[in-house]
Amino acid sequence: MKIGIDKIGFATSHLYVDMAELAMARNEEPNKYLIGLGQQKMAVIPPSQDIVTMACTAAEKILTSEDKNKIGLVVFGTESGIDNSKSAAMYLVDLLGLQENLRAFEIKQACYGATAGIAMARGYLDLHPDKKVLVIGADIARYGLKTSGEATQGGGAIALLMSSDPAILALEPKTAYYARNVMDFWRPLGHTEALVEGKYSAKIYLDFFKRVYLNYLQQTNLSLGDFSAFIFHLPYTKMGLKALRTIISDTEPEIADNLKEQFEASREYNRNVGNLYTGSLYLSLLSLLQNSSSLTAGQRIGLFSYGSGAQGEFFTGILQDSFEDFVNNDHVSTMLAKRHQVSVTDYEHIYRQSLKNKDELIIDYKSDRAPFVLTGIKNSQRQYLRQ
Repeated sequence: MKIGIDKIGFATSHLYVDMAELAMARNEEPNKYLIGLGQQKMAVIPPSQDIVTMACTAAEKILTSEDKNKIGLVVFGTESGIDNSKSAAMYLVDLLGLQENLRAFEIKQACYGATAGIAMARGYLDLHPDKKVLVIGADIARYGLKTSGEATQGGGAIALLMSSDPAILALEPKTAYYARNVMDFWRPLGHTEALVEGKYSAKIYLDFFKRVYLNYLQQTNLSLGDFSAFIFHLPYTKMGLKALRTIISDTEPEIADNLKEQFEASREYNRNVGNLYTGSLYLSLLSLLQNSSSLTAGQRIGLFSYGSGAQGEFFTGILQDSFEDFVNNDHVSTMLAKRHQVSVTDYEHIYRQSLKNKDELIIDYKSDRAPFVLTGIKNSQRQYLRQ
């Protein structure tokens, strides 16, 4: 029995800031952001959007009534939790109108949360092959204005529909993982912005990738030539390129050139949205599928997931015959092209507004035409609206 990704949905804000303009406002050379980080645009998340609204929008784009009736498990991966107790999954189940006889919960391990959800989905579908699982990766990356991490912010949501008859990617059974307690990135209780040791985190990322990739090769006896593409967790897209370079430096030029070409396709969406935390790896998968011109059914894709603190995993999937039907969908590229650019000043104003955390709050959502919006907080309870 095959288990894997049947559908992928994506949502982000209708607003963005240009990275070259942000660089100039911070007295930086634009190429430091454009080339040094590999970022062109950064999603700006207004107060009317949060992880729930974006997750609902991403999921609603792909779910049919039949899908909703078959979902028996919902796993919401995030590190941007909106409540210390209540799961964001419960809001999502209600807003999407899913059946109530299911399991739904939230899971956290930095940017690894959605991958942990996939692992749970595999176990569930093995026992319930007639069901489907909805895995969410939704986050808003915040490091603060005028900080060293500001240029690696962003936000959005990925929705993965998992099934025992996947149309896009069938996951192979073997996987390699590695966990170690490190302090490269964290957000203490009460903090709205993350703390990060940037250079140390990049070093740990590369170390974990090398460990799990080599472990996977040892388990499977595969070699670099058995892969058609590699995709990575991308806090910024240059990070994935650094990881790729560690494994292609000594290989045949033809293989190296192909893998670099596929990587460029896989980072197109990420470089125009920014950091999605838990959804980053899967936005990269979506970008690869819709921007590569040379993928074919039966090819093997390698996926590296990383969550600071830290957890790493390397696993693989085989492209299915019907994946090309998904490739021809231009909804994401059209959505990104229709976003509105905001000035750096407006971005800073929106950012400060979004940090408000009050027991009572009224949000002006009229200019936000997203299908789901946050309208405010009443009696410490978040108020959502399906438009």
